[in-house]
Amino acid sequence: MKVTIEIDCTPEEARAALGLPDIGPLQEEILAGLGARLAEAAGQFDPEAALKAWMGASAEGVDRMTRLWKQAAAGGDKG
Repeated sequence: MKVTIEIDCTPEEARAALGLPDIGPLQEEILAGLGARLAEAAGQFDPEAALKAWMGASAEGVDRMTRLWKQAAAGGDKG
């Protein structure tokens, strides 16, 4: 025997029917805090400093990074 029950309700109604807590306000608070922290971090980002950290401040660092990208594009270490 096979019994199928179909319940048409919203997620909020289902949580209330099952006795689960409403975490909507908590989720909104967490997302607002996360958004504020992301905006702050984006405002402090300095692309020039990031490039200097990745490649070094010298021309040798730029040359090294260029060789790395060429090797990656070529499919591996070519010398």
